[in-house]
Formats: sequence, structure tokens, C-alpha cells
Amino acid sequence: MSNFVNMELFSNYQKYIDNEQELRENIRIVVREIEHLAKEAQIKLQVIHSDLSQISGACGLARKQVEACAEKYKKLADLVPPGQYYRYSDHWTYITQRLIFIIALVIYLEAGFLVTRETVAEMLGLKTNHADGFHLDVEDYLLGILQLASELSRFATNSVTMGDYERPLNISHFIGDLNTGFRLLNLKNDGLRKRFDALKYDVKKIEEVVYDVSIRGLSSKEKEAQDEPAVPASE
Repeated sequence: MSNFVNMELFSNYQKYIDNEQELRENIRIVVREIEHLAKEAQIKLQVIHSDLSQISGACGLARKQVEACAEKYKKLADLVPPGQYYRYSDHWTYITQRLIFIIALVIYLEAGFLVTRETVAEMLGLKTNHADGFHLDVEDYLLGILQLASELSRFATNSVTMGDYERPLNISHFIGDLNTGFRLLNLKNDGLRKRFDALKYDVKKIEEVVYDVSIRGLSSKEKEAQDEPAVPASE
């Protein structure tokens, strides 16, 4: 009696499943390597909350970790079949956002401005155009930048503790501009929208630090204003 089911088909299905599992495991291995490098970079940057004199050195060390991550992303790009980026992107989405935050923090500490998506992509060895294959997604970039706001709100508070009363003012201006920029976007993504909603709490926290510094007259700008002689009223 002939079989009504071709068993060879199931053998082929099993080969497909095995290949898929092997590919995902290879991707997970590389992602874990990236996670380790990112963790090391973030640990090195934590010194900014306790010793302002070590900021430059910490940024340099973090940059080396980012450079190593770029090599790992090249491995990922070679593993992922053409046209299937989003099929496997859930493996590296979170860590990519974390690296964007790390890069943005380094650039802010070094130069005081917001890093562009193009610069982040270049530092990680990624493309910016979806059609080019393995790329840096816009939403991942925005979510990574929003993580920067939370870190800077903490940094503003700790800067005052360490006697730097000007830094919170600069951070306040930066976060204010960042908040304005995000308000220009019509956000549809639920995760991105929720994270943006949390930005207002970061803004409020930094404003409270700035207010405390100003009311106590701790910043040099406030002291200069107090020391300026009063202009006599015209008769």
C-alpha cells in the first residue's frame, strides 16, 4: 500500500528548521559578544558620576569598545541573508539602542552636541539606507537618544554634588532643545511614544537642579549678575 504522505518532504522541513536554528544561534553568539563590549563601555562611562577629571579618559576607552562592536556588526551583516534584516532584527534591536546611547553620551561629553544618525551608523559600520541591507533603523536611533536624556538628568544632579555648577545649565539647554526636536515628530510607534512621554520627567528633574543652583547663587553667571553694579535710574 502506497503512502499518502511523502515523508521526504518532512525530512526537507527538518533540514530547514535545523538551518534556521543554527543561524539564530550564530546570531545570538555575536550579539552576546556585542552586549559584553557595550557593557564594558557603559561601566567605563559611569566614572563621570563620581570623578569629572576622568571624563576624557572614559570616553576614549568607550570609543575603543565601540570600534570593537563595529567588527561584530560586520559579522552579523555577513550572517543575515539578504533582504531578511527584519526577520532577525529582534536579536540585536535592544543592544543597538544601548550602543546608540553610549555613542551619543560620548559625543556629548566630548563636544556638547547631539550626534547624528549618520555618524552613529559610521561608527558602528552600518548603513543608513534600508535598501542597502544591514542598517541603522531610525526608530532605534531615536530610542537610543531618549536614553541619553535620562543619563544626563542624573549627571546634572551628580555634577552639582561634585562642585560643577555650570554643567547643569548646559545640560538643561541641551535637553530643552532635544525635547523641542522630538515634539516636532508625529510619533506613531507605541514604544517610542511612551519613551518620549518619559522625557518630560527628565526635563523637569534637570530644571529642578538648575533652579536649586540658581536660587543659591552657585553658578558663576548668577554671581556675575549679582556683582554687576546697579545702573542708576535716569533722572
